[in-house]
Amino acid sequence: MVWNEDQKALQGMVRRFARERLLPGYQRREVADVLDRELVREMGALGLLAADVPEAFGGLGLDGVTTGLICEELAYGDLNLAGLSVEMSLLAAILMRDAPAHVTRAWVPRMTRGESIVAICVTEPRGGSDASNLQMRARRDGNDFILNGEKTSISFADSADAFLVFARSGSQDSGARGISAFFVPGDAPGIERTRFNDLGCRIQGRGSVFFDNVRVPAANILAEEGKGFTQVMVGFDYSRALIALQCLGAAQASLDEGWAYAREREAFGRPIAQFQGVTFPLVEGESMVAAVRQLAYHALALRDAGLPHTAEAAMVKWMGPKTAVDVIHQCLLTFGHYGYSLDTPHQQRMRDVMGLEIGDGTAGVMKLIIAREKAGRVDVQYL
Repeated sequence: MVWNEDQKALQGMVRRFARERLLPGYQRREVADVLDRELVREMGALGLLAADVPEAFGGLGLDGVTTGLICEELAYGDLNLAGLSVEMSLLAAILMRDAPAHVTRAWVPRMTRGESIVAICVTEPRGGSDASNLQMRARRDGNDFILNGEKTSISFADSADAFLVFARSGSQDSGARGISAFFVPGDAPGIERTRFNDLGCRIQGRGSVFFDNVRVPAANILAEEGKGFTQVMVGFDYSRALIALQCLGAAQASLDEGWAYAREREAFGRPIAQFQGVTFPLVEGESMVAAVRQLAYHALALRDAGLPHTAEAAMVKWMGPKTAVDVIHQCLLTFGHYGYSLDTPHQQRMRDVMGLEIGDGTAGVMKLIIAREKAGRVDVQYL
């Protein structure tokens, strides 16, 4: 990408923050195993959470491409906190487009300031990829809905101050057309949470959220009743491109560390950077990261222009995490026996990125989306 002067200045600020404030504590925060809310508020004060929100609601009013720039730079320092930036951009965009005014006015400014975290609740225990086949029920009771069921694999489940919950308000055989989206404060009676013991992204506190006769005002419904899935889920094309850049930011950090080590480490009387067997794998990593990065920004540019970008977003959603895992793994190997130590950050980055090969859509689901875009929904059944 070619950045304008404003984007360059913003990139420089975020880059300094990521390298000086986030990167030094990246591994320590995993050991602490808790989300540092003071650091989240610091990010909010700098405008790094939901930066695409209009200034009237506390954001910077940026376009999607520039928001992607922020996410990539943040991930260089800490993929998990960059993930919070992605989640707040996704949720804020959904709320700004589909939520009632009283929800938007009350919550979006708090999200941009880092004072409140909102989590999205789609996945259920019986499956995640078949997102429209939800079992969680929303029963109408006068001016309220009563929510019952479990949502699982929810990022920030243990720290969220509110939830965007997808539940079935229509009949079970109505498919996606019977799903509604509800904005639910996290302190509503009847909500309980658990936290998983995850391989990576530990400070994000992934877990389950249980809803036991949780009463939600009908005024808190997004879009229209029964159309939550078809209207609200279109926002996920945006987050898929941001997630790809999030993964690439982490991969770039390991690449830069790999190059530095190759210049300093000596073997057979000279720096190992003089050996093609060392440098060529790093070159391949740089090449793949650069290619996926361009496609990710292209997807965001299409979105900013109001053009279709579903296929491009799905492409980078499966390519970004896979490329990052492969590249970080190679950087770990570049460090030799030092790379196998928990003292280096490569193993943590690899574990963190690996979760995004699953979360927000697996590679298989992304490829199915692309095939449907290219071949049509009916034809793809035979692929």
